[in-house]
Amino acid sequence: MKPYLKRFVDLGKSAGLKTMLHSCGGVREIIPDLIEIGMDALNPVQVRAKGMEPAGLTRDFGDRICFHGGIDHQHLLPFGTPDEVRAEVRRMIDVMAPGGGYCLAPSHDLMLAEFPTDNILAMYDEGYTYGSIGG
Repeated sequence: MKPYLKRFVDLGKSAGLKTMLHSCGGVREIIPDLIEIGMDALNPVQVRAKGMEPAGLTRDFGDRICFHGGIDHQHLLPFGTPDEVRAEVRRMIDVMAPGGGYCLAPSHDLMLAEFPTDNILAMYDEGYTYGSIGG
């Protein structure tokens, strides 16, 4: 797949665009390949998947690729409290923002109906507030 994916990356780059791959799960093994072909970002960071520990990802790749996601959508967002969500947002910013960058988002693209509105608001409010002051 690598040569075919590189064609899409190159197409985006030729138009002056940044490129991001969506690939759920434990994709740590292919991150070096994504960096090699010029991918700018990886979506999502599914922290409950094998090998997707935020500190390790930042340490090993954070200066070469931007990570998008990381706020657990399987347990934290549907079942946590707003205070737990805020604490996790601060932790993720502290751990993942150094290096190449970090885009705060759920660990999957979908905002499910099961997510309490207060948790969604807490995630984005804390990200805006805490991220704006530099963590």
